[in-house]
Amino acid sequence: MPELPEVEVVRRGLARWVLGRTIDDVDILDSRSIRRHGLGAEDFAGNLGGARVLDVVRRGKFLWLPLAAPDEGGSPGVASADCVVPVALMAHLGMSGQLLVKDAGSPEEKHLRVRLTLSAAEDPSTGPLPAELRFVDQRIFGGLFVTSMVSTDDGQPGGLGESPLPLIPVEASHIARDPLDPAFSFDSFFAKLRRRKTGIKRALLDQGLISGIGNIYADEALWAARVHYARPTDTMRRADALRLVDASRDVMARALEAGGTSFDSLYVNVNGTSGYFERSLNAYGREGEPCTRCAADPSFQGFSLIRREMFMNRSSFSCPRCQPRPRNGRW
Repeated sequence: MPELPEVEVVRRGLARWVLGRTIDDVDILDSRSIRRHGLGAEDFAGNLGGARVLDVVRRGKFLWLPLAAPDEGGSPGVASADCVVPVALMAHLGMSGQLLVKDAGSPEEKHLRVRLTLSAAEDPSTGPLPAELRFVDQRIFGGLFVTSMVSTDDGQPGGLGESPLPLIPVEASHIARDPLDPAFSFDSFFAKLRRRKTGIKRALLDQGLISGIGNIYADEALWAARVHYARPTDTMRRADALRLVDASRDVMARALEAGGTSFDSLYVNVNGTSGYFERSLNAYGREGEPCTRCAADPSFQGFSLIRREMFMNRSSFSCPRCQPRPRNGRW
């Protein structure tokens, strides 16, 4: 499944190409991709037809488009208190879902599942914008559905967006904020972390504690912060936790600059371009290779090789020298 930087790349692409446009037509080519919309295809299309996209918002790996009904006010593409936003279109990318903007009449993708035809719009520098938003999904683990919005618990915007409102889809309301969210509270995160009785990597993967950090970026952040994945959460000092959150934020920010991490050829951003951050990884997938930090340290005679260990039915990568294992399960 794409991690936070991949989903943020998609969000930014959609904000550029789709924000403020009206959905003129809905074409469902495979109903399995809207199975999460319990009221069926007719209701799905009825909610989208004529609706205007007010924003593109993300919390963790959750992505949604708040919609304004055709008869609602407000400036095009601007979410405001004067514009009621009863529903949102949620996109679950799954393992192979792609949201692509394409010109009308361009060849259909082999695994095209849903096509939304958008109102005409132009970019001052490039001219007319592509007319279609396509959901393509080979494995059909992802999907689209329309859902209700509820107020956020803290009164802050639901997630990272262009002009976000303090609203969030019901299905995402239990998800914690992620490190790239301006409303992320380190104090709240640290208080909850210290109450956990688990290993730090397990805690990082807990989307109810901190969202958007998957297996790849957890390993990278732990490597950057020099913390072993089994470090007990109740031994984490404030400075350690802050260093780890900062490392998570830095790793994901750098991945965003590179366009996301693409280990699966099926992952592409909204225009179909893969990311290349995997070329800059320091830990994940580098089993048996020298630790780049240890190899560059003149005080260390030799270097350490990145190790791979089984963790929660997947792999965890770390350096045995700069990420020593806690003794007897304690630090």
